[in-house]
Amino acid sequence: MRVVVQRTREASVTVAGEVVGQIDHGLMLLVGITHEDTEKEVEFVADKIANLRIFEDEEGKMNFSVLDKGGQILSVSQFTLYGDCRKGRRPNFMAAARPEQAEPLYELFNTKLREKGLQVETGRFGAMMDVRLLNDGPVTLIVES
Repeated sequence: MRVVVQRTREASVTVAGEVVGQIDHGLMLLVGITHEDTEKEVEFVADKIANLRIFEDEEGKMNFSVLDKGGQILSVSQFTLYGDCRKGRRPNFMAAARPEQAEPLYELFNTKLREKGLQVETGRFGAMMDVRLLNDGPVTLIVES
């Protein structure tokens, strides 16, 4: 599992002209799932992200998590995170999980975040989406299982 985590002041995702997910202060997550992922990886990554201390305290040190700050999450499925560009000019997506495997794990990931008390908005799995965010910092990290 691979998740690009971006600290954001606001973010939204639109499908066919309709805003389907929108947050204020919090984290924008681009979520990639590979065919080797299981519930174990999902739980590990959800816990890591919920408790990742990437929000600043009064001294400017990253000491607070999204949970500590009462932030929100916008989670967007992103199979292209497993695109292999080492050969040729077209990415190879063989490492990405097939939709029938990835979608339940993506939904479980969002559920695990919600169970921790986070407000989680999402995109629409498998849809073409327009994603907008105002990056805060910028702070961008990659979390992998």
